[in-house]
Amino acid sequence: ASAGRACAMWGKNSANVTDTTAISVHGTNPQNLVEKILRSKIYNHAYWKEHCFGLTAESLVDKAMELDTVGGTFGGIREPSHFIQLTLKMLQIQPEKEIVLEFIKNEDYKYVRALGAFYLRLTGRPAEVFQYLEPLYNDYRKLRRRLASGEYCLVHVDELANESRGGRRIHGSQPALEGTRTPLSSTVFRCVALSSYPSSSRGALNGLHDTVSRPDVGVFPADE
Repeated sequence: ASAGRACAMWGKNSANVTDTTAISVHGTNPQNLVEKILRSKIYNHAYWKEHCFGLTAESLVDKAMELDTVGGTFGGIREPSHFIQLTLKMLQIQPEKEIVLEFIKNEDYKYVRALGAFYLRLTGRPAEVFQYLEPLYNDYRKLRRRLASGEYCLVHVDELANESRGGRRIHGSQPALEGTRTPLSSTVFRCVALSSYPSSSRGALNGLHDTVSRPDVGVFPADE
């Protein structure tokens, strides 16, 4: 009942509010899993206005198929990538779990798979994350990762799966602990981001959780 009341409050006459049928994730509005300043950047971005407006869970896959990088924000103004904007769109419309799993199972479009895996990592319970990302360990295809500088580096799909399952911060987020109901808006999508990760070798991700909210070290601006 309380979740229903919360959803009713989310449904306002705006293209940016969470779908009225969405339920809370980890005790909060799903879109709150993205830091407020980053949400504002996304809402004002031309890609969001021109390509994300009116997307449904079914039509979003077409946009996901057009992705050619993973990443957070980049450049001097910390422009949000298409990848992170589609992530926010998924949080806004909250697709059915079966659709998310189809994203993850998609072997033809590796960026669709990466998007689904990241969304599940944000919203799923730890047991689900471990269960459904297991097959990605056998996917060694290369992805382009956008750095804060605007440059690119390579990362493999199995690396992303390992990052997602490892319990460390990834894409600026920290997975919720089992059973916690503490809102994540103050910790998710902080300044640790894709560009903060070592790109030279696989498995070189130790210590990422020690990097905290500093606007100068990552691509997710903190609301400070």
